[in-house]
Amino acid sequence: MKDDLVSELKLHIPTLDELWFYQSMLSDPATMSYNAKWFPPDGCIPFPKGRWAEWHKAWTGNEPERFYAYLQRISDGVFVGDVNYHYDKDSDAWEIGILISAPERGKGYGRMGLELLTARAFETDGVTRLVNIFEPTRTAARRIHWECGFTETASDDGLIRLTLTKEDHIRSLT
Repeated sequence: MKDDLVSELKLHIPTLDELWFYQSMLSDPATMSYNAKWFPPDGCIPFPKGRWAEWHKAWTGNEPERFYAYLQRISDGVFVGDVNYHYDKDSDAWEIGILISAPERGKGYGRMGLELLTARAFETDGVTRLVNIFEPTRTAARRIHWECGFTETASDDGLIRLTLTKEDHIRSLT
């Protein structure tokens, strides 16, 4: 892992009571605007407290099948976003997600979070291939994936597919 890039953040597995942060991101139109195509009008996704326990059980403690963590700023303990992966048997890869809260964007946390996620997946959980799929118009997301070693492996239906293998990740560390 490139310590100089991630020294401001750490991965934090949220407790059930800490899912208020995930709920707050999902309900914030500024944070979720990228998602409006799938969840009109503003991209927000309901996440009522009644769903928290089931969701938490499915997404935490299930590595390497699934992984979820907050990105927590070390200096003050503030949560700034989240990262995740889950195994997709159809593609034989782990699909990832990374979301930075709108007020925290533009501070380099996306790249730091992606570095932390790839290190966790490859170096701790034994994942072999990570994939992210999103619109090519999301230029900042595309740039940080390239900076972290991902390569564009497909483009279909207005979406791009970016892939990083464990071997490429290991090569990038030397």
